This record gives sequence, structure tokens and C-alpha cells, in this order.
Amino acid sequence: MGGTNEVQLYATCESAAKRALFLVTEEVKRIEAKYSRFRETSIVSQIAAASGAASVKVDAETARLITFAKNCFVQSGGLFDITSGALQRTWNFNSQDIPSPDAISEAKALVGFERVRWQDPWIELPTEGMALDFGGLAKEYAVDRACDILRASGIEHALINFAGDVAAVGPKADGTPWQVGIAHPREKTTFDVVGLYRGALATSGDYERFKIVDGIRYCHILNPLTGYPVEGVHSVSVLAESCLVAGALSTIGMLLGWETGQHRLQHCGAPSLFIRENEYVAKGWPGVMTQPGVTAQTIRQKPVEVMVG
Repeated sequence: MGGTNEVQLYATCESAAKRALFLVTEEVKRIEAKYSRFRETSIVSQIAAASGAASVKVDAETARLITFAKNCFVQSGGLFDITSGALQRTWNFNSQDIPSPDAISEAKALVGFERVRWQDPWIELPTEGMALDFGGLAKEYAVDRACDILRASGIEHALINFAGDVAAVGPKADGTPWQVGIAHPREKTTFDVVGLYRGALATSGDYERFKIVDGIRYCHILNPLTGYPVEGVHSVSVLAESCLVAGALSTIGMLLGWETGQHRLQHCGAPSLFIRENEYVAKGWPGVMTQPGVTAQTIRQKPVEVMVG
């Protein structure tokens, strides 16, 4: 899942807690194996291997995710695009190399969900070399599935944090909310704190996976229309009922940029927090930063259960 995964929960006994955690762990492993583009046996790799040659029949779970991704593509004006696998291959964030303009142009030619032949349950990538990337969906979906499993196991108080994607299954056992910290995108401090009783919180930003070359920061969130990483926004945090929705909206906010992103998320009715250099904008945001009289020092001293970002 690209980071540290954590589950905190209250259970009636130790065996119940261990059983619930085992089921969550197995589900996360299943989702990663199924949707990782780095696994040759994953459905994502199977679809890519058939690109330019044949359609692939997918199961109902995968079909729901593809349909969700298609809706995100439409709502974002083509910016949230799971066919960006070729671009993801071109940008290697484990090295300091910057892909050439020609390499980016070649990768862009293999991107575009509007070209995908999708008729549930059949999907076809029409050009050889096209590939899907579920990087903006799978981890968030895993958070939601973990919530489902914990509820089915009788757990009423839990907090899930999968590499910064967070969801609460009810408040803490004493009825108080979980304290979730929003990391400052440029400093090693807490920027804001949100009390989470239920629902999900996701953050997309330019500060976890990135590289700086010749003084320019290149982050892992790529604009499929330009072929280059997004600029102008350091992080976007979103609250929603599901982590899948929160994660998609936070990424769409980053892709759309400072002003357009705020307008789009406000139109969706999603509480959001946009941060850039020396500036932030909170829309319907319940964090302590939006409360009168709160200072940065107060926020930094606020205890948190988990840190987003």
C-alpha cells in the first residue's frame, strides 16, 4: 500500500481484536495483489497485457471501481484518469532523472479514458502499451473494506490509517472523537487537527512522493493532459463518508488547482482544506484551525492519534 498501515480498535476481548485484525490484514493483502500494477498476476497487469489485442472480462468488484473511475474522469474534465499507467512508468521517483519531452509525449499518446472500450463487464485498452493505474483508488478502497470488515466483526470503535488515508468506525470507546492531525506540507509539524467520530479523511499532496531537480519540485500527482506533475497546491484534505470518495476528491482538487479545485469540491459539498505557500483555504472544514483564537503553537501541541501525510 506504499506506506505504514495502522488499525486502532476497541474490542470485548483480545481474541476478538486479533480475529478482526487478521481479517483486515488478509483483505488488504488481497486488494494489493489484485490491483497493484507491480504484480504480474494482478487484474491491472492482465488488462495491460491485453492492450491493443483483446478485451478482458472483469469481476463485479473491479467493474464497480472502473465505473467509479469513469465518473471521476468525467467530473474532473479528464484530469482524474486511471489510464495514466504509461505516464506513471515514465516518471521514476526513485531517481533524479527527468523524462525527456519526447518520452512524455510518447506516454501521453497512451493515455485517455475516453478511448477505453468499457462495457461492463468487458474492458479493452485499444492501443498496445496502454495501462491502468489504480494508485488513486486501491488504498482508499482498502480503507473502506477494512471498515466493512470491522463492523461485520462487531467492532464499534476503531480508527484505520493506511499510509495517510484515514477512516473512523465510530468514536473512541469513551465517546470522544479520534484526533487526526493534518501534516504541514513543508514543515515537520501538525498544521491542523480534526476530531473524527465517523467517516473518512484523505489528503493528497506534493510532499510525500516527490523529487527536487535544479530547484524544481516534481511530485507524483501527474496531469494527464500535460504529462507533468501538478503545481500550485501543496496539499488538499477532504472529508467524506467513504475513503474512496475522499481520496478521489482530494486528488481531483490537486489536479484542478487552487481556485478551480476549491470551487469544484465546494460544489460537491465536500469539506476541504487547501494549503499552499503561506496560505490556506478551509471550506466547511471542522478542524481547529478554523476556530477563533487558535494559534499555530496550539495546534502543534495538540495530541493526535494519527497524522495524515
